[in-house]
Amino acid sequence: MGGFMLKVKTKQGHHVVDNLSADETIGNLKSKISELTRIPADVLCVLVGFPPKPLLSANENLLSASGIINGDTLIVEEKSIPDVVPQQHRNNLQLEEDVLLAQRFANAEENATGLVPQGILLKQVVPSDNSCLFTSIGYVMNGRIDTEVGSYLREVIAQHVSNDKGTYNEAILGRPNPEYCEWIRKAASWGGAIEVSILSNYYGVEIDVVDITNALINRFGEDKEYGMRVFLLFDGIHYDPLYLESVNGDPPKTMFPIEDESVYVQAEQLAKEAQSSRQYTDVEKFSLKCNQCDVLLKGQVQAQQHAKSTGHTNFGEV
Repeated sequence: MGGFMLKVKTKQGHHVVDNLSADETIGNLKSKISELTRIPADVLCVLVGFPPKPLLSANENLLSASGIINGDTLIVEEKSIPDVVPQQHRNNLQLEEDVLLAQRFANAEENATGLVPQGILLKQVVPSDNSCLFTSIGYVMNGRIDTEVGSYLREVIAQHVSNDKGTYNEAILGRPNPEYCEWIRKAASWGGAIEVSILSNYYGVEIDVVDITNALINRFGEDKEYGMRVFLLFDGIHYDPLYLESVNGDPPKTMFPIEDESVYVQAEQLAKEAQSSRQYTDVEKFSLKCNQCDVLLKGQVQAQQHAKSTGHTNFGEV
């Protein structure tokens, strides 16, 4: 059978596997990916398709029967399985984690075409620690609050911006490209539209930001025709993730098929209700204090001007 090429995306960057044949085994594919990425084959997690789903084919199965097609992009991650666990148990844990991840996507795809709400859209509060955007995106993608994910996502963004200086120039970033990359890596730097757009592309999902201030939904990745979407709530300065609390006892959902209009309608209603009850922060009037020099500031503009003139980026609301 003819050969074909696959793209491989990891935390460290992008790779291409082009020495493949459709009649070789999944085990051979994983060996080549392992050699390319330097991730041991026994802890490889390979996701394929949109939305990304775990590759559950056994190692002895042929590539041609796995559903992978020429030109596909594979997302490769390393599982955190302790070295002290016996090999057989490591394999069992790997399979269990793959099955659970597959089930999360399967649950999100249920009732994809129905307009009857399957639950109520609720807010999951995350810490106000300057990394709320990244914590929120981590929650909708992984189903849990992890305040450590911010440093990883900041690095993803910095590398993406640094590798595309043509697109991410000073006019777009508001500062020189290298300066922006240094800034976004800092734990005190806030994320916004640029960062959401990059992470939408990185995860291969549409990220819909429910803007309370303007009672509208900003859709990032809308033009990419992604199969799944997630929702974040934005009150002017803070992001929280949204999830669907099931009416029949099923686990909460954070990822939804694009075709599921019932969830999108709920998000629109949530934006209008929150705006009418003024559950937002007026970014031109809220008071801030620079935690590095104790200067008091009024509104987003003053904070941005202070940060630009002093290099200070650690602010707190007062």
